Formats: sequence, structure tokens, C-alpha cells
Amino acid sequence: MTATQLAPSAPAARGIWSKIKPNHLVSALVTLILVLGQWRFKILESHPLTGLWFIDDYLVLMTSLGTSMLSEALFSRWLRGHWSSVLSAYVSGNSIVILTKPQAGILWPFFLGALISITSKYVLMYRNRHLWNPTNFAISFMLLAAPGSVAILSHEWGNEPWTVGVIWCVGLLVVTRAKLLHITLTYLVCFVMLGGLRAALNGSSWLTEIAPVTGPMYQLLMFFMLTDPRTTVSSTKGRMLVVVLIALAECGLRIANDQHQAWAAPFATAPAIFALAVIGPIAMWLDLRKQPVPLRAGLATTAA
Repeated sequence: MTATQLAPSAPAARGIWSKIKPNHLVSALVTLILVLGQWRFKILESHPLTGLWFIDDYLVLMTSLGTSMLSEALFSRWLRGHWSSVLSAYVSGNSIVILTKPQAGILWPFFLGALISITSKYVLMYRNRHLWNPTNFAISFMLLAAPGSVAILSHEWGNEPWTVGVIWCVGLLVVTRAKLLHITLTYLVCFVMLGGLRAALNGSSWLTEIAPVTGPMYQLLMFFMLTDPRTTVSSTKGRMLVVVLIALAECGLRIANDQHQAWAAPFATAPAIFALAVIGPIAMWLDLRKQPVPLRAGLATTAA
């Protein structure tokens, strides 16, 4: 049997795993986080609007997902002239629901967060690429613009070992399939090492300092935001350097707040989110400046 005769069966030999696209795995992972969070901790706040539990309990989810997916479709049709996939918007909408913790009874942060997230991809661009991870930009903007009304998910989920284990196992599979495992692991190593520095400076336990990395905010950060292929630089070494800088910036914000520095107070609620919001776009801008100018617009979206 010749090599030519063997060639047609080669794709089948690679198995179904190679046929699954990374963006499908990303959407599956964010769905898993949402489902586990709702099942174990009831993260979706009920809004008594209709008296029907299957609507009121999931109103925030319908608001965020509906806004993000509709905005994606309409912006794509208006600015690109075609209907785009809304898979990226699905991930963004779910992420907004998971991370946003507004004052009780208000719904507008879910609508506004989803709208800002999608709009940023079409407005804050350089050489036909958006510079910010959409969810990261939306959360950062709302925390700074409306700190009295909007907070971010912190430790409300707890850190049950089996829940953390399931999410981490699936998350590691996702970033491995996307060939971005080096980003997640680099950040994790930096966070653990810098946790020792914070513990030494604060006189606290090292385990206390690194415990947040098991929470849902850091899970979304490491498996979605940092590894968003549309907002990461082009080289492996460059990505690792950017992640190290983000971890250092986050550590600096944490230490400044521990020392009660007034300038750092607005960033105390989510230092990792803000560190990415500052370092990430600068790195993207510098990286894009070195690349050839694209001949035409082609804004693919796979972001979280």
C-alpha cells in the first residue's frame, strides 16, 4: 500500500479531539462554570418581575446573553456587512453574569456590561484588531465608573476541592487544545511565587495569599482573558513576558493597597483584572506595530 493510499485515512486517525475547535471548548468551559456556580451557590440573583421562577431566576442571564449576542450580530451586519458567529458573544455574556455582582435588585449592570463588552471590539481597535479582551474591558470600566453600584465576584463561591478540580481539569484541557497552556502556567507560577513575597511583607500565611487563585475570577482570568487569542501577542516568549508583567503589576497593586496607598484604592476590588486592562493593550499595540499593515479588515472574534 502506497503513501497516497494511506493519506485519506490520516484525518480519521487523529481522532475526534483534533476536530474540536478551541472556541467550542471555551464556550463549553464557561457554561460549565456557570452551571456549577448556579447549582452549588445560586449565583444568579432572582429579580421578581413576572412571578415565574424560570424567568425571574434567570433574568440576569437572559439580559446579559441577549444583549451580547444581539449586539454582536447587529454590529457585525452594520460594520462588516455580514452576520457573524455569536459564539464569542456567548462567552462574553456568560462571563459578565459570573463576574458582575451589582447591588441587590438592579439589572442594568448586566445589560451595560454586555453592551460595553461587545462594543469595545468594534471601537477600540488598532490595525483591525481589538486591543482589550472584551469582558476585561467591560468589567474594568464598570468597576471604575460605578463603584457604588457594581462589584466583582470575590470569594462568594467558596473553594470546594471537587468543584475547583473539575473546572481546572476542563480548563487545562481547553488551553492545551488551544496551544496556550504556557500562558496559564506562567501566570500560575508567578502568582504562587509572588504570593510568598506578599506573605513576607504582610506577615500573613502563604496559603492565604495564594488561595484566591482557586476562585472563579482567577479561573476566568487564566482560562479566558489571558489566553484570548485575539488579544495576545504573536510570539510565545512575548506572551510569557506579558503575563509576568501582569502578575507583577497585580502584586504591586495588592501591596500598595495593603499599605493603604490612596492611589491604589480604586483598583483594590480586582487588581488582576485592572493589571490585564493596562498591560495587555499596551503589549498588543506594541506587537501590532511590528507587524505588516493588513490589506483589509478582517476582525475575527473568539474572545471571552
